[in-house]
Amino acid sequence: MRDEEKAKQEDSPSAKKPKLERFPFTRWEFTAALGSSLSSPPTFMIPGTIFMSLLAGALFGVVRGLFLVVFNATAGASSCFFLSKLIGRPIVNWFWPDKLRVFQAEIAKRKEKLLNYMLFLRVTPTLPNLFINLASPIVDIPFHVFFLATLLGLIPASYITVRAGLALGDLKSVKDLYDFKTLSMLFLIGSIIIFPTLLKRKRIYE
Repeated sequence: MRDEEKAKQEDSPSAKKPKLERFPFTRWEFTAALGSSLSSPPTFMIPGTIFMSLLAGALFGVVRGLFLVVFNATAGASSCFFLSKLIGRPIVNWFWPDKLRVFQAEIAKRKEKLLNYMLFLRVTPTLPNLFINLASPIVDIPFHVFFLATLLGLIPASYITVRAGLALGDLKSVKDLYDFKTLSMLFLIGSIIIFPTLLKRKRIYE
């Protein structure tokens, strides 16, 4: 009888130990998080991406400078993604509650073409990159979508900044980089990226 009672107690929900699935990362996400943290430079959380990009262009040229900027920015953004997945929810809810609700609603409407939408956000200055990095895991954006959108979406703006680094001495302020023409070009690229999603939604409503 005692053995039977003991077995029942061990099988009861209250007696079960927490499963490993409660850990917020899957195995491959944990591997990616470890790789991102190891590859990120010590200053990955410090603002100053534009100035570092200018410096990279001036020191290494366009090709190598662009590679370094995009690689480090993607690694830093991935580290922010995983940190936010662990402890970021109360922080984002505190600082950007309204923006988070809007972002979550937009993501819910674009589940089928999520990569296109994330690319649009990365290419255009619609939302701050810091907010995207921290809010993405909270609104359940898969890491592979976040990673690809970051890697590809940062290239246009980074190219402009790195290339401007070749003429670093001629720049008087950051405003010289992002004039009306440059911003219009970025929004045009973003619109082309998100156009298939808008076209599909139009067909559905028709």
